[in-house]
Parts: sequence; C-alpha cells; structure tokens
Amino acid sequence: MKKTGVILALIVMLQWFSGCATKSDVLTAEDEGTSKVYSVDADQAWEIARTVFIWEGADSIEVHRTKGYLLASSEQALGGTLMGAWIEPVDKNDTRVTVVTKRRISMSITTALTETTFHKRFAQAVAIIKEGNRLPATPPE
Repeated sequence: MKKTGVILALIVMLQWFSGCATKSDVLTAEDEGTSKVYSVDADQAWEIARTVFIWEGADSIEVHRTKGYLLASSEQALGGTLMGAWIEPVDKNDTRVTVVTKRRISMSITTALTETTFHKRFAQAVAIIKEGNRLPATPPE
C-alpha cells in the first residue's frame, strides 16, 4: 500500500512538471504572440514594456535590447507566469510590440498577465507619455 502511494505521487509529480514552460518556450513562441503597432519610438516602447511588466507584478525582468526582447516572470499566479515582449521599430515614430505570456505550469488555470492586459496597459502608458507626463510607479485605473 505504501509503495503504491509513493509511485502514484511520483506519477502525479511527473505529469505536473512535464508541462512546465521555460524561457526558451517563450522565446520560440514570438510568432504566436499578440502584436500591435504603437505611435511611439523604440526607446519609448522599451521603457513602456518594462513599466507594464512592473505594473503587473513581474518578479524579474531581463532586458535583451540587442536581441530585441524583454523576458519577465511572475510568481503571483499559481505556478507562475513567463512573459516576453519584442520591440521592433516600424519607422522613426512607430513601433511594433509583440507579447507572449505562458503559464509556467500548464495545469495552472491563470496567468499573472494576459496578452490582452499587456496591450491595454501599454496603450494607457502611451497616452500618459503623449500627454507629456512621466509613467507612474503604479498602474493607472
């Protein structure tokens, strides 16, 4: 009986962890992400993307500017969330921003940040900058 319980627990753990997303999963999912073009230059887009991740509770943010992306993670949602944002200048005044969010553990039912929420927050930040204001430390209502 005891041996069966241990084996069952191992099987459950293997299934739980076999569905784990990694940073490389986020990086390879860029084509699956949600993209929008914003009327901001690339420097502003980098600042805004980082700020949105902070607003939404990212525990860590890696900026890979020479490679064109940011990676972030959050442990707020059960199991955690991995996020990536790609910044691609379209022209001098417009930038394409693509975001991908993945549950760290596939069996988790929520993410700390959805792609829709990222773009909503990004658009709010664009409006703040266009009004000539600095981005606040906390997200707007």
